[in-house]
Amino acid sequence: MRSSILLLSLALLACSQQPETATQQPTAPARSTQAVPSPFPETFETGSKGAYSEADEPLATGSWRFAEALVGSSAQDHKSGERAARLHNLGRIRMNFDAAPGVQRITISAAAYGQDGPSTWELWLSRDGGRSYARTGQPVETSGPKLVPHVFAGVANEPIRLEIRKTSGQNSRLNIDDIRLETAKGPAVAVSTGATGGYFENRNSTQPTAPGQPNSRTSHPRPGTGQASAPAGSFAPSTSEDNLALGNPSGATSDPANANNYLLVHPEFTTGYHAARGIPTWVSWHVGRGDLGQAPRQNNFRPDAALPRQFYQVAPASYSRSGFDKGHNCPSGDRTSDLDANSATFLMTNMVPQAPHNNQQTWAHLEEYGRSQVQRGQEVYVIMGSYGRGGTGANGFAQTLDQGRVTVPARIWKVMVILPEGQNDLQRLGSDPSVRVLAIDTPNDNAVNPDWRQYLTSVDKIEAATGLDLLSALPQNTQARLQKLVDSGRAE
Repeated sequence: MRSSILLLSLALLACSQQPETATQQPTAPARSTQAVPSPFPETFETGSKGAYSEADEPLATGSWRFAEALVGSSAQDHKSGERAARLHNLGRIRMNFDAAPGVQRITISAAAYGQDGPSTWELWLSRDGGRSYARTGQPVETSGPKLVPHVFAGVANEPIRLEIRKTSGQNSRLNIDDIRLETAKGPAVAVSTGATGGYFENRNSTQPTAPGQPNSRTSHPRPGTGQASAPAGSFAPSTSEDNLALGNPSGATSDPANANNYLLVHPEFTTGYHAARGIPTWVSWHVGRGDLGQAPRQNNFRPDAALPRQFYQVAPASYSRSGFDKGHNCPSGDRTSDLDANSATFLMTNMVPQAPHNNQQTWAHLEEYGRSQVQRGQEVYVIMGSYGRGGTGANGFAQTLDQGRVTVPARIWKVMVILPEGQNDLQRLGSDPSVRVLAIDTPNDNAVNPDWRQYLTSVDKIEAATGLDLLSALPQNTQARLQKLVDSGRAE
């Protein structure tokens, strides 16, 4: 009897010392042995990885690599079915295969595990079979027990694979579920397998900058290292990371429920979109010599397929016979490195109803001035937007177009941060005395003065008018200094 009690006690002690696993619920069904992977979404329903140790896991869409992550099915795992991925510490999950070319939208649902605190995570994409990765979109902070879908513009003509990286909240756990990759023809499917080796390959070359630290942009080298005379074609085009380097002015998110402050990320520009107004509140982008080439103007205005399906799709016809131009925020001329880059600027999410003289004279001259600075060896960070309601176009005053679905703004503004080509831009903004901040705020009126210098102002005044935080990624002392500046409008 004593020996039986001793054995029972030892067994109970062993159970109490086991590491955290996915669940004490019934085990997952047998792993799929099908030869052909299922199309997305990846729901984790076929997974059975029950520990955080690093390993590959066969799932319905293909093989995935889990590090500090498992497939959870407990009552504390927030999921749409029976299972979801669970990440702790700085966990990651990554496709060991490529999805078919032509992915246009990536949707990932996330929630905090149980009652845990918030976590921040990022989506990274590889376009070279997993040899290197680059972040797409902005970091996402997830809190609360409800699964929230986050949509990323994942336009890619080549095969891609994705990696989800938990980057904060080491004492909090994160649930990820229902990863959807969509092409124009429907759900994406695997087109290749074959991982490139260890899970953390190329980590040093692609690691994101820590919050509050200067962005070195080492994976996208810029000029300014004694090679200012190099030909324009030798520099890399701007990336989505560069385009939002100065911060997210409105705190926009990629949650479709946040329709009037929706974060829309394209490689060519990033937008804080206001669905009720049918126009962006702001658009942010970077211009360097790598963005300027010989690609002709495409003029292919069209709705933006990257918007959530429930949003009204503003179309070129929305502006027809209105007396207002389809006014670019990010100009066509700032994206002439190739045809795809130029074409992207004609998405209607990049447009506002703009008085023709404002668009074709005042703003055209300002845009040409910005590009002339780039040709002189500068690089420019630009944030542009609009506010108010009601402008005067070629047909007179109007408040809205397209039966009220598109707001005509009263004012149109732009902020250009101009600095010499180089590295560690955010750091240099606080120390380089040659940095210029050019802020313009014009009426959306056909009687506007064609000389944009008549409308020079400060970032502080634009922020007061719009309620935005335009240089939020900069240290407070740098922000305070730069936001007060009123530029002369002339290069020294």
